[in-house]
Amino acid sequence: MLIRPVEPADLEALYEVGLRTGDAGEDATGLFDDPRLLGEVYVGPYVMLEAGIGYTVLHEDRAPAGYILAAVDTRRFEAEAEEDWWPSLRERYPHPVDDPTTADEEMIALIHHPELAADGVVAEYPAHLHIDLLPHIQGKGVGRALIDRLFDELRTRGVPGVHLGADPRNERAIAFYEHLGFAHLGDDDDVVMGIRL
Repeated sequence: MLIRPVEPADLEALYEVGLRTGDAGEDATGLFDDPRLLGEVYVGPYVMLEAGIGYTVLHEDRAPAGYILAAVDTRRFEAEAEEDWWPSLRERYPHPVDDPTTADEEMIALIHHPELAADGVVAEYPAHLHIDLLPHIQGKGVGRALIDRLFDELRTRGVPGVHLGADPRNERAIAFYEHLGFAHLGDDDDVVMGIRL
């Protein structure tokens, strides 16, 4: 397997990886009427904005089979997304009138009201990441290799810490992060974890 920086040409393949792992690590394809929505929120801005960075892993067929996406500076990333990413999506996906009841409506609500990292988290862990791997490359050390590659880059840039959010249902991912040394930050229903670099 080959790990390399993500490129704009990878976007569609990375959207597919995100969709096939988007239900707490399981395939979310059947949850969405619009299969692009999950990628528009959790993949696209990291690939297309200057404030995002990432690496993809290419499997034997040279197609992306996983990725790690990150923002070196979460506040800069949030500001750039507000300026350059969300506006066109808000035009394409009008705000739902009622509280979201479907997976599509939940993603559209996030387009209109993006989640912002807590000040206390960003103060110590200014970077954040997302990592997703298709099932056929899980459990083979690929996730660790992607994490190591990203952490080397973040250290080179002088980043003191990185955080992530995890679905509480994804116990396997949470155990993986704990094994790497991530600590739980806060005690609410959302799983937020961080590690000093």
